[in-house]
Amino acid sequence: MTINCRGNLLDLSSPKIMGILNLTPDSFYDGGENQSEFSILKKGAKMLKDGMDLLDVGGQSTRPGSDLISAEIEAKRVISAIEKIHKEFPKLIISIDTFWSEVAQQAVENGAAIINDVSGGNLDPKMFETVAKLNVPYVLMHMQGTPKNMQQKPDYKNVVLEVNQYLAEKITMLKALHINDIILDVGYGFGKTVEQNFELLRNQSLIGFGDYPILAGLSRKSMICKTLKIKPEYALNGTTALNMLALQNGANILRVHDVKEAKECVILHNSFAS
Repeated sequence: MTINCRGNLLDLSSPKIMGILNLTPDSFYDGGENQSEFSILKKGAKMLKDGMDLLDVGGQSTRPGSDLISAEIEAKRVISAIEKIHKEFPKLIISIDTFWSEVAQQAVENGAAIINDVSGGNLDPKMFETVAKLNVPYVLMHMQGTPKNMQQKPDYKNVVLEVNQYLAEKITMLKALHINDIILDVGYGFGKTVEQNFELLRNQSLIGFGDYPILAGLSRKSMICKTLKIKPEYALNGTTALNMLALQNGANILRVHDVKEAKECVILHNSFAS
């Protein structure tokens, strides 16, 4: 299973690590940490040393209850950083975490090679046509509602079936635009209760019916913190445990704050599976 990232082929036959670089002042775990060029490049270098395969850069907090910022504000936070990261690490595959088509366009023009959209195209009607024009892989995520209201009353009769149906409908729309490099993300913590998150994790291998790579974003999420009654800064061990379960249930990419520990998960998983 291989995806084409603007000429760089990403082989997903072995799971890959996507490092998280939040350029926000208010993200739930590391908001405000990466505000200077020095700190951004230093963090990128460390994650590469720890075994990162691709980097996800975001400028908008999507924690529960957060307000949306404009494309203009988001672009000011991320575009210059992407340009500098691409210049410093030209072989690194960069993903832009955005639901604004305008930001996605600028990010790809300045070095990004994947678009990671938590809204599945719901917050910007121009996103899908922009992805098609740019001809880059697209991470299609499921979210019920918006970050502002998604955790108020998550409601499903069958969460696995409904998430799969949602993704299938979106895949049909993407394929009609000749977008074929599609990565699926069930959206852990995005409009789901703790129980619904675990139900999705147990059945993650059913998502997309095995036809598409799966990205799992479990890092320091509320399903860990609420279950263990801890804060995100103490959730590394729980993250590692769930990352291993995600790998066993078909994850091809782990999206993480802590690259070294996730890389060790992949190495142990591959050794166990071989």
